[in-house]
Amino acid sequence: MGVNDIFRVHLWLRSGKFALLLLCLGLCLGVEAQVKTGLEVLRDRNFDILQGRRVGLVTNPSGVDRNLKSTVDIFYDSPQVDLVALYAPEHGVRGDKYAGARVEDEKDVRTSLPVYSLHGATRKPTADMLRGVDVMVYDIQDVGVRSYTFISTLGLVMEACAEQGIEVVVLDRPNPLGGLKVEGPLVRDGYHSFISQYKIPYIYGLTVGELALLLNSEGLNCGQKGNQPPAVCNLTVVPMEGWTRDMLYYDTGLPWVLPSPNIPFCDTPRYYAAAGIAGEISGLLQIGIGYTLPFQVFAAEWIDAEALKAELESYDLPGVAFRCIYYKPFSGSQAGRLVQGVQYYFTDYETASLTLVQFYVLQAIAGLYPDHLPFKEGRKTGAFDKVCGSSYVRETFAARHRVEDIKEYWEADAASFRAMSSRYYLYQ
Repeated sequence: MGVNDIFRVHLWLRSGKFALLLLCLGLCLGVEAQVKTGLEVLRDRNFDILQGRRVGLVTNPSGVDRNLKSTVDIFYDSPQVDLVALYAPEHGVRGDKYAGARVEDEKDVRTSLPVYSLHGATRKPTADMLRGVDVMVYDIQDVGVRSYTFISTLGLVMEACAEQGIEVVVLDRPNPLGGLKVEGPLVRDGYHSFISQYKIPYIYGLTVGELALLLNSEGLNCGQKGNQPPAVCNLTVVPMEGWTRDMLYYDTGLPWVLPSPNIPFCDTPRYYAAAGIAGEISGLLQIGIGYTLPFQVFAAEWIDAEALKAELESYDLPGVAFRCIYYKPFSGSQAGRLVQGVQYYFTDYETASLTLVQFYVLQAIAGLYPDHLPFKEGRKTGAFDKVCGSSYVRETFAARHRVEDIKEYWEADAASFRAMSSRYYLYQ
């Protein structure tokens, strides 16, 4: 058995943590890349659909080729592409803005091109920002979760370009959660926001290109006001080559570049889906932000790690395992203070319910620590309701703090959405 075969065995077993870490960092030597991103496919076509046109580009540091060259620099250095403007989502085009930081208009240091902010005074490009652009290209690595703001930016860009008669080109990239998982309820009327802009499940099982096609056709872009019909843009998706729906990111052979500061590795999106909603409950749990394990832990100063682990293990959750952990966050409200709780692992990704993990943790917390109820009076709940898509989850769960009370509601929309969204599949 050669080196390549050994690494493939590790991939198949998905149990070698060192091999997984190397793969997530894109350093697993000898593993042949199986997937070409939309960027690489377009480059192989000599940028045919961009030639002779003035190009705008929405991207961030995750927009790279397999050699880690930025889409910005690839376009700027190509004689076939007339790149005239850049558009910055959350964290900025070059990734130099931290989570939640306001992004300002500026000039790109390397290219001197104008950079227009889509995460500052405006989140939807104005007509002035789009002036002189013939085609807008979007190239950002998605994480497959509704509350991640880059897909909200995509929808607003599509809407603005539809109004100005500008074509949108989406360069497709893998969904790191794969294309098979669909979890969570649709967003209800009155709860659409920048972190839940679309009437889609929390985990939606589509690549960003497939999602763009669905939004453009189904009219699920909630940026429209009143009774106006949804804007439909001239949309082109450049598909990947070699991606299939059962692939997780480390199956692709592609390097992972963190799309935002707290998504450092290719498996972090699954933990984001499993802990990010609970993280919206103010003052309750430390979930690894400000430590080395973002979204992979549930901890607090007042938790007894052994007791929490025992309670969670008594639920016998499929595909999930827990261990005790003790650590001091480096930053945040609990920086330098010892917290304890559990770190969790997905031992069988296919059978695990990612999004319900955090609700079982909240159930355990309520049972063990009645003085720390998740939704006790005084806690801010607005962001929690927005990411859940309604107040129903919070209100129903708070009555008894039992997952069984919300489970049917949480799972009710998945099958119908899967059937509808399958019409927009670009990959099998």
